[in-house]
Amino acid sequence: MISLDSKVPAGPLADKWDNHRFSIKLVNPANKRKYDIIVVGTGLAGASAAASLAELGYNVKVFTFHDSPRRAHSIAAQGGINAAKNYRNDGDSIHRLFYDTVKGGDYRSREANVYRLSQVSVEIIDQCAAQGVPFAREYGGLLANRSFGGAQVSRTFYARGQTGQQLLLGAYQALAAQIATGKVTLYNRSDVLDIVTKDGEACGVVVRDMLTGQVSAHSGHAVVLASGGYGNVYYLSTNAMNSNVTAAWRAHRRGAAFANPCYTQIHPTCIPASDEFQSKLTLMSESLRNDGRIWVPRDLDETRPAGGIPEAERYYYLEDKYPAFGNLVPRDVASRNAKTVVDEGHGVGALKNGVYLDLSDTLANEGVETVRERYGNLFDMYERITGEDPYRVPMRIYPAVHYGMGGLWVDYNLMTNVPGLYAIGEANFSDHGANRLGASALMQGLADGYFVLPYTIGDYLAPRLGTKPVPTDDPVFTNGITEVDDRTRHWLAVKGTRSADHYHRELGKILWDYCGMTRDKAGLERALSEIPAIRDEFRKDVKVLGTADGLNQSLENVNRVDDFMELAELAARDALHREESCGAHFRVESQTEEGEALRDDENFSYVAAWEWKGPDIPQELNKEPLTFENIKLSQRSYK
Repeated sequence: MISLDSKVPAGPLADKWDNHRFSIKLVNPANKRKYDIIVVGTGLAGASAAASLAELGYNVKVFTFHDSPRRAHSIAAQGGINAAKNYRNDGDSIHRLFYDTVKGGDYRSREANVYRLSQVSVEIIDQCAAQGVPFAREYGGLLANRSFGGAQVSRTFYARGQTGQQLLLGAYQALAAQIATGKVTLYNRSDVLDIVTKDGEACGVVVRDMLTGQVSAHSGHAVVLASGGYGNVYYLSTNAMNSNVTAAWRAHRRGAAFANPCYTQIHPTCIPASDEFQSKLTLMSESLRNDGRIWVPRDLDETRPAGGIPEAERYYYLEDKYPAFGNLVPRDVASRNAKTVVDEGHGVGALKNGVYLDLSDTLANEGVETVRERYGNLFDMYERITGEDPYRVPMRIYPAVHYGMGGLWVDYNLMTNVPGLYAIGEANFSDHGANRLGASALMQGLADGYFVLPYTIGDYLAPRLGTKPVPTDDPVFTNGITEVDDRTRHWLAVKGTRSADHYHRELGKILWDYCGMTRDKAGLERALSEIPAIRDEFRKDVKVLGTADGLNQSLENVNRVDDFMELAELAARDALHREESCGAHFRVESQTEEGEALRDDENFSYVAAWEWKGPDIPQELNKEPLTFENIKLSQRSYK
């Protein structure tokens, strides 16, 4: 069993972070230049962390498999970023953001982490505005806010429908400034394929140059993983095609506990798949639910276009079932209800696999130009993909895999159970519980990178003053390079008959069918029998084209899929063991009379942190109990 010391400070909730910052060890400015820190990933979390650490004086090496940090998947976030500024004077506060986030996560997150996130949210907006991020503004010049699912206040700051891209440009310019000073060394087109440890502590990474094929080792006093989430395990998701779990999974294989992998968010506003060979799904921002009404025809045999169906024959199911929140219920609730009406036969579109997101009332009341100002790029994107003009006809949407609430287990300092190894942003599990509220991913990524890690990493580094990084000719590094090379030779030698994509698609179907929006015992047991079988076939019959020397996307892909195979099995095992429903994890056997998720707080109020025991050996379950001293546990209700 591994130790899961959360290191949550004592004292009142509102004082924990301030007291902790005072009590942790510091590294003085002159000594920071004596430490080397490795950051993996250049999205919002990675870019903000690398820039902040370098500005403090640390020497930073940052790795990305993109040609530029600006290509990180954070650019795909559309709708906004939460912060408890209360600019609308509508009742928001740090405590309300904390409450909404814990409730939205169905009481499966650590209170202290969420409260800290709510506290620093107000600082993030000031930081980004100072960087020049072009947030939308009211007529008088104040930053604008809109509402998002799971909240009854407007706390979401936005830049039209491209908030993630604008925030990433802000973080990138901070990173680029530090690259120019020489405090950050950027390694682009670099694939981190292993985490290196010595005497139980993280000391570096093994990296493959994706252009030349060269495998090399890099050493540091600490390693920070900001490598994103694992949604692409399902094959079809809103994630970029390159998004993967490799860095986090290789850390897991080196001893880092993987927490709550069954908590995978399904986003309700995705463009429905058009055929079974599609390899990527596209998201329409949740912000559209501010002005759009979601409905389906009441008649199962309806054939008329949406505009020809009168109001009386439309079923506004979210407004009917959840009058208090209406179309702004949290993502898990909106997704399950969309699945229900489509399964009942109310689906729309040629494949009957969607519901309508209709902005016609807002277009009529506020005008096309107002809607274009708020959502123009989203409307343009929808029309390019579907060939339908959303200014004239309702959008068609359906839920899709979007975000991983699970990830590497971390303590209050954002360090995994492997000393010296940190995980930030979507790569960790810490803040969202069993369901992430919209506009909170950007908030967490920047909170971790700008305002938390730069403080807490010093507590680990300070006692190591005067120590040198482990040299890269040490056996732990040479052995790591050998293992990566051996794995590469293995894949090239299989010479099977089917591509990695073929097996990835088959794996995704299994996971979506049995561990998707709904799960049950029989389906999960079936998944746990089918996944090892397809993994065995994959390893014996996959075909990897090309060579190890130079650019080889087939080789990159086979590594990703192999990691997904192992993660998929763990996700199904995690879902099977958790015999309750909570947030995005909906066990059919555990629901209220009204069909809502029914938790079992007596038996499952804990973080499930899984420990690697070896290849093809089931991981061992470790539990971090969750205590709720500031929020009363209750059945979630958005009615």
